[in-house]
Formats: sequence, structure tokens, C-alpha cells
Amino acid sequence: MPEASSPVRFRFGVFEVDLRAWELRKHGVRLRLQEQPFQVLVMLLERPGETVTREELRNRLWRADTFVDFDHGVNKAVNRIRDALDDSATSPRFVETVARRGYRFIADVAVVDGVPIARPDASTADFVPVEDESGAPVAHAPSPGRLRSWYPWMITAVALVLASIAIIVWALQSRAPRSGAIRSLAVLPLENLSGDNSQEYFADGMTDELIATLGQISALRVISRTSVMAYKRVRKPLPQIARELDVDAVVEGTVLRSGDQVRITAQLIEARDDKHLWSDSYDGDLRETLTLQNNVARTIAEQIRINLNAQERATLTHGKVVDPRAYDFEKAVEYFNQAIQRDPDYAQAYSGLADTYALLGDWEYGVLAPSEAFPRAKAAAVKALQLDNTLGEAHTSLAFCLDGFDWDLKSADTEFRRGIELNPGYATAHHWYAWHLALLGRNNDAIAEMKKAQNLDPLSLIINADLAELLLIARFTDESIQQSRKTIEMDVNFPLAHNQLALAYLQRRKHDEAISELQHAVQLSAGSPTCTANLARAFAVSGRKDEAVRLLDNLKKRLRATSNASEIAVVYAALGENDEAMTWLEKGFEERFNPGVLLRPGFDPLRGDRRFQDLERRVGLNR
Repeated sequence: MPEASSPVRFRFGVFEVDLRAWELRKHGVRLRLQEQPFQVLVMLLERPGETVTREELRNRLWRADTFVDFDHGVNKAVNRIRDALDDSATSPRFVETVARRGYRFIADVAVVDGVPIARPDASTADFVPVEDESGAPVAHAPSPGRLRSWYPWMITAVALVLASIAIIVWALQSRAPRSGAIRSLAVLPLENLSGDNSQEYFADGMTDELIATLGQISALRVISRTSVMAYKRVRKPLPQIARELDVDAVVEGTVLRSGDQVRITAQLIEARDDKHLWSDSYDGDLRETLTLQNNVARTIAEQIRINLNAQERATLTHGKVVDPRAYDFEKAVEYFNQAIQRDPDYAQAYSGLADTYALLGDWEYGVLAPSEAFPRAKAAAVKALQLDNTLGEAHTSLAFCLDGFDWDLKSADTEFRRGIELNPGYATAHHWYAWHLALLGRNNDAIAEMKKAQNLDPLSLIINADLAELLLIARFTDESIQQSRKTIEMDVNFPLAHNQLALAYLQRRKHDEAISELQHAVQLSAGSPTCTANLARAFAVSGRKDEAVRLLDNLKKRLRATSNASEIAVVYAALGENDEAMTWLEKGFEERFNPGVLLRPGFDPLRGDRRFQDLERRVGLNR
């Protein structure tokens, strides 16, 4: 009677699973499949046509003392199997979902070869598997005499083979390079498992906080929120996402909030081999969410063997209790204020409030007058630092106010440096510090700093557009054009990218191309004063004075928190009316405009004017 054997290779359709090589192949070509999905697939193939319950999968894949979001893990594993097999959950050809029970493999499965299954009785040693012509394993019993005659030689041969293998493995291991160290990662948007769409903001907030926490590790490059949020609900293979973001590893996971309880589940995947490195779940009261996030970040640092300095260890060990309702109000000024009312010691809320006010008062948005917005922004930043002077974001918030409103570049430099020291992975800090360096006339350093921001947040449109602007300020016109085109490729409807490309065209005296880009920018931006002023400037330098004056008059009539002084001034400079240009710049000075506007090439006709030079001196541009 033939012995039962355990399968070594399965075939179904054009696919083959090789248990010896631990590989899934299609037409003989190896497909990438992580360890846990592979194990699930093997369990299904071992019992074709039968239901493999979720409980059976759990017992096979996770130890009893392992705390993970099991349901999410199984769902992910099955989804990856279906992706690899090009299968569908709604119209399955291979893996069928059995509602509320588990999964079933529904295709025909052929066992290609096998090895003997060990039995408790000694007689099993007399059986050797031999394949017949059909490929099916058949057991034959060799004679006792034959076994006795070659048994000693078999032992010797096996011993020699094992010794040879050991030597070869040792040699290969000693010569082969170690797998690449993880020095960069992306935290993909955490999935909201609550089933309540209104809780999406909470999952996104947890993603933000985890990015911010990991970003404080100086030896680790962490991709910023703007870039990773583009992958929310996007189904792409993790190695592809890693290549697009240029990272060594990715973190993905889930957030489940129920009342005042929260569970964070995360797993770390090495991108190159799509290899699962670690997963765990963290449960706690919502008030302890910051502590849970720090635990996740610290564990990730341990898993990838990143060395933490004393400050980083203290930051990741420190946990703060926050009123749960404070997480519900992190959207705009009123939400930050409500968060602060709920928890007056919530430093991050003050820092967020500071940034919100500062941007509302900045030239690009102009929702509030600078005199109204920036004092509030500065007060919020100072309060944040009083509560937590190790919060890098708050130092950056204060620095932005010192640069853009107080014109205290020396103090701003100190705050920027401290903010980056505390949180080197905060892209906004590098972004704003780049503009600070430009104010100091350190254009090459400014470009390098903006590229650091771009490296941390490669999909940020504003960072990419601002890099093009700094390149133009530094007179790298061709490079600026190339950068603007790259930004437009990222989002053809981003108006500032078209605006910046047009300004570079003006420097190259490509007036028609510049006008076309600016008309598009004005349309996309719903008549942005900056884009409109630049269009008027393009009309002026191309000889279309009447059209320039018409746009200029429209700018003067607009009701806005500020007078559009710098925009109006740049049009007058293009028209050659320097006195009017200086009059409007003085008006902007009185309104405390951002001194960075004076760096624009549009003001080049005024740089030899002593009045302009005096204005630069008064706003701190000792260039």
C-alpha cells in the first residue's frame, strides 16, 4: 500500500506554488508574495474546495500571545493573494470568500510531486518516493539486503553533502552584502476601521502625528503628509509605492476608535523584498493616544536599528494625556481654539493655530491683514513653546512670524535651527527655512534647503513650485523652467506652477509663452492678485500697455484684507513708473508685507534706486 505524502508543488491554471523554494510562479516566472499571504495561499491549496476558517488561519499564522488586528491582517493577506493571481472578490476564479466563516480555493489543484510524511512506526524508513511517468508519487519497498549494502555509503554521502552545504553557506554569507539598512520610510494613510466616515479625520490625524513623531528622528528620512496622502485608498503594490516615494520601507496600518477607546495597528514592510518585518497593535484610552503613537514610533526605530540620541529617546518616551475631544477640532482656527478650550495644555494645537493665522495673513492668501494675523500667530507659537519647548513645529511657527512680520531675521534664524534640530523630518521647517536663507542672500543654501524639503515631501506642489521660484531668484532660469514643468506634470491644474513657469519665460523674453501660461494661471486661481499682477507685468514688458493698465486698475479696485501693494508695485515697475512703484512699496511696508516679495525678479528695475535699497535695509535685507 503506498504511503501518503505531503505535497511539494501545486499547480492551478498557469500558476505553480513550490513549497521547497517558497515561491509562487506564473508561466514559470516568480511572482512577489509576502510570507503571510503565501502561508494563507498554501493553507487554501492544501484543502481545495473546503472552507478554511478565519480561526484556522489565525491559529496557523499568529501565536496566541501575539496582539495584532487579526481581521485586518487576514483581509490584507487575501487581497494580496488576489492581486498576485489577478483574481476578483466579486467574481472569483481562485479564492472565494465564505461569508462570516473564511475562504475556499475553488479552482482545480494538481499535486505535482511529494515527499513522505513521517509515521510513528519504524517501517516508514523502508519507503522511498519514486515518480512514475505520470508524475504521481509511488512508493516502492527496496529489499532489506539492498538497504544494508548501501546504507553506510548513504550516511557518508549525506554527511559530506551537509558539510559541503555548510561550507558554501558560510562562504556566501561571509561574502554577500547585508541587506540594505532602512534609512527612509513612508507612513501610508492609516485606514479607518470604525465604519463611520466622519471618523476619517481622526485616522488622518493619527497618520499626521505618527509622521511627525518619526520625523523627529534625525537618522531617518520620513516622507511628509502631503506626499503620502496621495496614496489614500490607492491600491498599488507596496514596492511600487516605495519606488515612487524613494524610500526603503513603508508603514501601513489601521485606526479603530470606539467611544474613548482607540486601537492603533501598524506593520513595517521592507520595500525592496516586500518583506514583512514587524506588526503589532496598541490599545488604550483616547487620552493616551500620543503615548500610543510614541510607542509605535519607538518600536519602529528599534526594528530598523536606528540609533536615537538622548533628545529623541526622551521625546519617544514622553507621553502626554490629552482631552479626547481635542482631537475633534484640528481643522482651522475655530477648531484649534475649541481644541485649546478642551485642553489648555495642548501645545500642538497652539502651534497649529499659529501656522493657520500666519498663512491667513501671508501675501499668498491675504485673508487677514498681516497686522491682524501675525500678532495672533506669534502669541500662539510662544504659548506652544511655554507648554513644550521641545516641540520643533512650534519653533518653526515662531520663526515664520519673526521673518514675515517682525523682520527679525537673526532671531528667526535661531528658531529655525532649533526647530530643525528637534524635528529634522518636518518638511515645512526646511521649506520655510529655505526662504529665510534667501532673505539672507544665501541663494545656493536656500536651494539646497528647499531640496531637503522636497526630499521629505516629494509630492508637495507648493514646495516644488517654490523650488522653481528660488532657482529663478538665483538666476538659474533654465533649471527653474525644468522644475516648473515637473510641477505641472504632477498637477496640471496647480496655478502657481504655471505662474512660476511664466516668470521664467519672461526672464528668457519669451513673452507670448509667458502670457499664455499666466492667462491659464489666472483662470485656474480664480483671479489671484499675484497671477493677475504678473500677467499685467507680462503685458507691459511685451508692449501691450493698455491691457496692463486695465488689469492694474482692476487690482486697485479689489476689496481685500490688504491693498495688494506689492502686486501693484511690480506692475508699475514693469511700466517704468518707478515713483509709483516705490509709493506702493512704501504702502506695503506700512502694512508690514512679507519681505520675501522684494526678492522677485519683477523688482529688478528698482534695485539701483536708493529708495529701494533703503527699503531693503529697513526690512532687514542686508544683502
